[in-house]
Amino acid sequence: MKRLFLAPLLLLSSPSLSQAIPEARDVSFPGTMMLNVDATDTTRGIFKVNQTIPVVQSGPMVLLFPEWLPGNHAPRGQIEKLAGLVIKTGGKTLQWRRDAVDVYAFHIDVPRGARQLDVSFQFLSATEENQGRIVVTPEMMNLQWQSVSLYPAGWATRRIPVSATVSWPTGWKAGTALRPVAAPVGNIVKYETVDYETLVDSPVFAGRYFRSDDLGQGVTLNTVADDAKFLVATPAQVDAHRKLVDQAVKAFGSRPFDHYDFLLALTDQMGSIGLEHHRSSENGVNPEYFTDWAAGPGRRNLLPHEFAHSWIGKYRRPAGQMVPDFRTPLVNDLLWAYEGQDQFWGYVLGARSGLFTKQETLDALAVIAANQDNRRARDWRDVADTTRDPIITARRPKGWVSYQRSEDYYNEGLLIWLEIDGMLRQKTGGAKSIDDFARVFLGGTDGDYRAKSYTLDEIAATLNGIAPHDWAGFITQRLEEKNASAPLGGLELGGYRLIWVDEPSAIIKDNDRRGTEMNLSWSLGMVVGKGGHVNQIIWDSLAFNAGMTVASEIIAVNGRVYSEAVLREAVTAAKGGKDPIRLIVKTGRIVKEVQLPAFGGHRYPKLVKLGEGEGGIDALLKPR
Repeated sequence: MKRLFLAPLLLLSSPSLSQAIPEARDVSFPGTMMLNVDATDTTRGIFKVNQTIPVVQSGPMVLLFPEWLPGNHAPRGQIEKLAGLVIKTGGKTLQWRRDAVDVYAFHIDVPRGARQLDVSFQFLSATEENQGRIVVTPEMMNLQWQSVSLYPAGWATRRIPVSATVSWPTGWKAGTALRPVAAPVGNIVKYETVDYETLVDSPVFAGRYFRSDDLGQGVTLNTVADDAKFLVATPAQVDAHRKLVDQAVKAFGSRPFDHYDFLLALTDQMGSIGLEHHRSSENGVNPEYFTDWAAGPGRRNLLPHEFAHSWIGKYRRPAGQMVPDFRTPLVNDLLWAYEGQDQFWGYVLGARSGLFTKQETLDALAVIAANQDNRRARDWRDVADTTRDPIITARRPKGWVSYQRSEDYYNEGLLIWLEIDGMLRQKTGGAKSIDDFARVFLGGTDGDYRAKSYTLDEIAATLNGIAPHDWAGFITQRLEEKNASAPLGGLELGGYRLIWVDEPSAIIKDNDRRGTEMNLSWSLGMVVGKGGHVNQIIWDSLAFNAGMTVASEIIAVNGRVYSEAVLREAVTAAKGGKDPIRLIVKTGRIVKEVQLPAFGGHRYPKLVKLGEGEGGIDALLKPR
């Protein structure tokens, strides 16, 4: 018996696995950190970092690498890419020890008389996609300050001043919400001193091919591209982005920033991104964003979404997101109001500005409604629980997403806010709408970008001031109910109904073309990629019940070699018949025939108008 208890006894008697890490205090840090980043190695994507950190006192000190990242809603700091860490003081190298529990923390013992720490390390950015997102290419880069800096534990990050300097590749230009303090010296740019929280919230896009457009009201569109030819934008295209700014300010009533910088990368080389910040946003889209404009809206919804975040999520921030440093866990329970409301406004502002046509917006809403209605996971998992998904999954691929759910607070949140708009209009005879809520809830003073927290109770109280109702009860029901159907009431309150047709809308065709796949999820219950590779299977669909799985490969259809056209024709021919579609499917080493009784033919979602005249959704999407 003694042998059985030996290991636990040894563990209990051993020294503590983790030393104390000071909690962040809301007091001023005595001094300014100096940060120097060499970003010139575009071949290997290695950032070289030198940093000086003032010392407050001798003895134990902890340096932290940012862990919990705003906008990521999860602990996604790339600590694994930090390498070559050396900490010195007065020319003497100090020993550091990584915390055994919090691996983002580094313990050191500061000797007497030390006035500053001289820190150096490299950030080894991903060189292939299996290492993470690519942030450096020969033509452009995305410098995120949280990856190239440490900060002292014990102080709120908004109380730690930092002055950053970057050596850029020769001839490159950079866009960021930070402002240089003087003209560049060669390829070296020194930026204004800001607090560390603002620094991390102010990333940079830099590139060989760069364009800057003034969109008015203190907003700039900074664009980098894989090639100069992709930077050619027509006046009308730029004007649509200018109208986005105008429509957002009209909707929300004020500007919660002194200036704002869109960072837009037109690339298929640097990794895709869509990430909000208070005075900027990181946006990665296809290279032909401007030059292939007429082919479809593509990712033009991205900029409206990220821009609206300056108000929703940054200026007005859920209480659980108001944390003192990047070590404190974020509480995501209000992401349906943060991301879900922003998803709603992204589509609304896209339509009002002309980045999306009204019909493209209606077609996108139809797809969103149909996809959410197809989530069989709603039988066991409510949408409120999906606000934990950024931490649970970290956006890794899911094999059975329709039965697992994903970050459904985005699109199901959109549907809830659409229903709220419809209810406000209904209860006030059309006199009030979500615009009235937005001006009260999101409005403020121009240039004041100090974050203000909110709770569910405040949301409900604001709505109640516009139209009396049990809003807290309604919202809680929508978030926690396990309903077989998605909350589609907002569509009908807004004057539209979701129906099924046998021809895909232009938005579905555009999505399929850009994703190089064929979406048959509403008929056969699967999405098929290149070469017949099955990318997705809908739970309890025809394909699922026939035993198909993700990663299966369709070899033949009704005795013919697989092609996209052959499968489409087979679905069309099956409508109203009695003969199922016969597929030869290879899964691993197994090849077998499956039969799909697809007698309903093709099914694609579409919104149809109810009644005559202008409905609530029509009014919602009109430019202001």
